[in-house]
Amino acid sequence: MALLKSLNKKARAENESGLGTNSSINGGRFFNKDGSPNIQMEGIPLHERFNLYHALLSMSRWKFLLITALAFIIINLVFAFVYLAIGIDHLSGMVASSIAEKFGEAFFFSAQTFTTVGYGRINPVGFWASFIAALEALTGLLSFAVITGILYGRFARPKAFINYSKHALFVPFRDGVALMLRMVPYTKNFLVNVEAKLTLSMQVMEDGIRKNKFFSLTLDIPRANTLVSNWTLVHIINEESPFFNLSKEDLENAKTEILVFVQGFDESFSNTVISRSSYTYEEFVYGGKFVPMYHPSADGNSTVLNLDKLDEYESVPLPPEFAYLLDPKKRDKMLNA
Repeated sequence: MALLKSLNKKARAENESGLGTNSSINGGRFFNKDGSPNIQMEGIPLHERFNLYHALLSMSRWKFLLITALAFIIINLVFAFVYLAIGIDHLSGMVASSIAEKFGEAFFFSAQTFTTVGYGRINPVGFWASFIAALEALTGLLSFAVITGILYGRFARPKAFINYSKHALFVPFRDGVALMLRMVPYTKNFLVNVEAKLTLSMQVMEDGIRKNKFFSLTLDIPRANTLVSNWTLVHIINEESPFFNLSKEDLENAKTEILVFVQGFDESFSNTVISRSSYTYEEFVYGGKFVPMYHPSADGNSTVLNLDKLDEYESVPLPPEFAYLLDPKKRDKMLNA
């Protein structure tokens, strides 16, 4: 831990992370692998902190479809019970005889009214049945207007379609070692003017208090004119790097996490899109090299990009002078030489 105290002397600390510095008041990683903040909100009522519109926009496709179907079924069940409470004789045109069949016809009459289909065989008779049918038709019109807006928002909402490798690798690079992680677009929403930024988070003892310290990791190539294939982000470990002279044990003790921020302009949306991810010390690989993801097509006229190889890597030995990454005793021996 003594080595961690000197981090800010050789690497410039970042003071604009927007994250807390007191490590005792946060738990786990700052960001999940999918880029969402790892935070739970409490202290105010659920209805005040829960944004239904945002939740319906951001939830997965199958959850959205399931909630939509359940809402449709529940609404029509409620109206079917209301029609039964008014009296089934107020729905003219029913041919069912048993209670179960009458409830089924009331449910499907409700569905037809809610969707404004109205086949016409069953129709309300009397004031209250007509009033409920009119109210349900209005509810259906408003509901479909809302769901149409949400569907449009889900399809039109700008999103960076980027996948990240599961691991960050310490790789032999230019007679030294570099930290590498890889990303790739998984649709044809290609980005232009892409910029990437890595921030290192470590828990460091400072004035007897364990604090979060953040460091900007300099990238070998921080910007790209376009992102149509995989892009490997490279941080060279030298004397200016916060990783310099730190071992695997040091990184584990410091609860190390790398925060990834990527933004670029998507021509399909005509808007800037942002993507996030993170890597904790448990997702580091010491001595690895990514396997190439692309190769020429059979006819040689195009390039084939294998998205399923995003996480593939092969083991390679680290240079002897960087053996301290796995064995801190070698680092101490080197420093005392």
